[in-house]
Amino acid sequence: MSKSTDKKNSSVVFLIPSPLHESGINSIHPEIKDIIGRCQVFFVENERSARRYLKQLRRELIIDDYEWYLLPMASKTTDSAAAVEIFRKKIEEGKNIGIISEAGCPGVADPGQLLIAAAHEMNITIKPLAGPSSILLALMASGMNGQHFRFCGYLPINPAERIKSIKELEAESAKKNCTQIFIETPYRNNQLIEALLKTCRPSTRICIAAALTGPHELIKTKSVNEWKKEKPDLHKQPALFCLLA
Repeated sequence: MSKSTDKKNSSVVFLIPSPLHESGINSIHPEIKDIIGRCQVFFVENERSARRYLKQLRRELIIDDYEWYLLPMASKTTDSAAAVEIFRKKIEEGKNIGIISEAGCPGVADPGQLLIAAAHEMNITIKPLAGPSSILLALMASGMNGQHFRFCGYLPINPAERIKSIKELEAESAKKNCTQIFIETPYRNNQLIEALLKTCRPSTRICIAAALTGPHELIKTKSVNEWKKEKPDLHKQPALFCLLA
C-alpha cells in the first residue's frame, strides 16, 4: 500500500455532485461539464446511472474513453480495501479522478469518504464542487434553526428502538434548540411519519421535504398536531425529515 508523502503529484480528485431527481439536471452547475473533460477515471456508486448522467451533461462524451470503478462501501471491508488500493494506484499514475455518488454530494450521506481520506493521506489536491444536497436544501427551506443542526442519518428499523430514538432526538432538540435531520428508505416513509406523529409532542415542528428539485417537490413545516390533520402519502418518494422541539 502506498505511503503518504509531503510531495504532491499532479492528480486532482474532483467531488462531483449529481441531481437529486432525474428531472433536476438544471441544478448542476455548468462548470461540471468542463471538470468531466479533465478526468480520466471515475469512481461511482452506480456505473449505469453515472454514465447516463455524464452523457446528459456532455453529449459528445465518449464513455469508453474513461476508466470506471465502483465506490467502496464502508460496510463491505473486503471490497472497500480493493477499491481503495485501485484508487491509490490511479493517483500514483498521475490521473485525475472524479467521484460521483447516486444523488447529491459524495461523502455527505453518500459513499466516497474512504477514497477522500486516502487522497488526503497521499497529499493529493481535492476539489469539492458545488451542487444540490438534500440535507442543506431541506434545512434552508424548513424555517428551523440553521445555526445549530445535526444530521442523524437513518433511524432504527425496530419499532421500539425507533420510538426510543425519536424521543431522544426530540429531547435533545428541546434542550439545545437543535434541528434534527434524518432520512428513511422511501418505502418506509409512511411508517416513519406514523411513528413521529404518535411519539412526538403536539407542539414539536416537523418539516417534510420530498422529491427535492423534482416536478412534484413538497416542502412543508407543520406542528405534529397539524400534521395529524393532513398526513401526506410519501410511499416510495425520496424524502428528508427535520424536527425542532
